[in-house]
Amino acid sequence: MWPTRRLIKYGLVGGSLLGTAVSLHANDYDINSIGIVRLGRAGMTVFDIAVTYKTNLYKREWPDKKDPEYVKLKSETHKLAAEKLLNLCRTNRGVYIKVGQHIGALEYLLPYEYVNTMKILHSNAPQNPIEDLYKVIRQDLKKDPEEIFSSFDPEPLGTASLAQVHRATLKDGTEVAVKVQHPYVRGNSLVDIKTMELLVNLVTWTFPDFKFQWLVKETKRNLPIEMDFENEGHNAEKVAEMFKDYAWLKIPKIYWDYTTSRVLVMEYVKGGQVNDLEYIQQQKLDPYDIANKIGQLYANMIFLRGFVHSDPHPGNILVRRTPKGATEVILLDHGLYADLTEKFRYEYSKLWLSILKVDQAGMKQHAQALGVQGSMWGLFACMVTGRPWNSVISGIDKVKQDEQEKEMMQTEGKLVIPHISDVLEKVDRQMLLVLKTNDLIRGIETTLKTQNRKTAFWVMTKCCVKSVGNREYMQATDPWRKLSSCLRENWAILKLNLYYLYQGIVSLSLLSALKMIF
Repeated sequence: MWPTRRLIKYGLVGGSLLGTAVSLHANDYDINSIGIVRLGRAGMTVFDIAVTYKTNLYKREWPDKKDPEYVKLKSETHKLAAEKLLNLCRTNRGVYIKVGQHIGALEYLLPYEYVNTMKILHSNAPQNPIEDLYKVIRQDLKKDPEEIFSSFDPEPLGTASLAQVHRATLKDGTEVAVKVQHPYVRGNSLVDIKTMELLVNLVTWTFPDFKFQWLVKETKRNLPIEMDFENEGHNAEKVAEMFKDYAWLKIPKIYWDYTTSRVLVMEYVKGGQVNDLEYIQQQKLDPYDIANKIGQLYANMIFLRGFVHSDPHPGNILVRRTPKGATEVILLDHGLYADLTEKFRYEYSKLWLSILKVDQAGMKQHAQALGVQGSMWGLFACMVTGRPWNSVISGIDKVKQDEQEKEMMQTEGKLVIPHISDVLEKVDRQMLLVLKTNDLIRGIETTLKTQNRKTAFWVMTKCCVKSVGNREYMQATDPWRKLSSCLRENWAILKLNLYYLYQGIVSLSLLSALKMIF
């Protein structure tokens, strides 16, 4: 009888070999799918980045962290480390791309060298050979692509973390966009999440100020949802019905006969990315009109509907000019939505109203109701608005954003990174997707140079007032209280409209003001 130690030894070896064989089979015998290969590559990259910082930046003491030489060297080191991380994401692909995209949106939390480097993954992720996609189509639709499509463009329209999209034509001549999941995603997702969890815990143990467990938890929770393309199709139809009165909003139609959990066939819609300023100028589109429409859509999603498209990076929002000369916004990629409870929307609306009124007691009260404890409510207000504290207490609708403020935000952000991580660990989980959405929308507005428009505050405040009014009306116990709630809401909105009309007259944009009100 073999000793217990030997049984354990051979059991582990046998289990590892069996697990490797299963992983290889599930991923068409791609060597990159082996868990130990991906884990080893990730571990080596983390070690390489640590050595890079130690060798380049920490090889000597820096008494003055404002020394121009230190600042320059730190920026160069951040850039070099970010490039190494980007290379890992591109090589391991799948979940790594998804996390890389999230890093590219964390402008308030990470050095800009990391954010700018990883932003490329929003619209330029690694692509797969066309034959790999054909395999998925054959497996899921039980037909050869030639039986379904009369043409299939081998060059993708876009490549993302979980899939790539190609233009094609159905047999009846209908132009469609075909979204096909990368064949390796499902087989690798579990081991990738476990790997990242291990690495994040290891880095946190080494550097206690590094607290990114929340990012792993959110990825683990959201990934299965995003990998189900049938769910994405249902989300698209739900939001199309929800905002059917928005004539300027286009949601591509879903073709259910050719849609599975890994293949999504939808209407092909032309347009330019919302951050393509050259395209916007060529089409004679108004950046302020674009920003106002996107702001109106997302304010309604967040504060009133509670169903929020949570991946509004520029590759997922297209714009175009209609034959009548109007601006049309096209919303793509409906895989990830935040479902916000009525209570959350109420507290978040009250928080925003407190911020706009510069009511610090209100900010504290409603931040705490959202899970932010102690003295972190001020920092949380800065995270929600994307503005430094000086601007918050001076009135974010009164202080314009400029390069000096942006630089101040980045400088102050670096000083409070551990506290930001604490907030993200403890805040209501619904808030994480909302913060991500806020950051991406702010990035679009910055590119369009529309971040200082007054209409943004008007639309958002109006939605907040309606959200609060709806909850108070539902909680009213008798008809008089309900009537009182309705009157307060309508009076508040009337005052908002009059104030905005006044602002429009003062700024000589009366026509724009009237369009937004009516």
